[in-house]
Amino acid sequence: MQEWSIRRANKIDIPSIARLLYQVHKVHSDLRPDLFKVGSRKYSDEELEEMMQNDLRPIFVAEQDGRILGYAFCVHQQYIKDNNRTDVKTLYIDDLCVDELMRGKHVGSSLYEYVLEYARSQGYYNVTLNVWADNADALKFYEKLGLKIQKIGMEIVL
Repeated sequence: MQEWSIRRANKIDIPSIARLLYQVHKVHSDLRPDLFKVGSRKYSDEELEEMMQNDLRPIFVAEQDGRILGYAFCVHQQYIKDNNRTDVKTLYIDDLCVDELMRGKHVGSSLYEYVLEYARSQGYYNVTLNVWADNADALKFYEKLGLKIQKIGMEIVL
């Protein structure tokens, strides 16, 4: 039985979300210090507060006894009357993080399932996300959830 609840994030959650943003950023900066600044995070408190007020950028948190265990940042994407893209609604998972002390306890899969249900209830066509190729644990996690490769980004470092 699940021991946590999942809900929309609010302003009071910002310090906890900020702590988790540092954790997920460390994973990225450890893998790619050439691209990610050590000791940083993706969003400021001000940016988080602004996103929390935007229904096109919902943030969901898993909470247990007042403690935030993880989050999922989502972004509405749709290309209306685009020359080459259909106008389907996509819910993009911009960031999903579980507190390092709670990993392996199904918090991440619960957040993901919640996002899927939210997307279905809002009439989205699909849910997408990006994962860094060097992040083997994340790749394995998402594949286990049933996600398939949609596109591949490639690079050459000069």
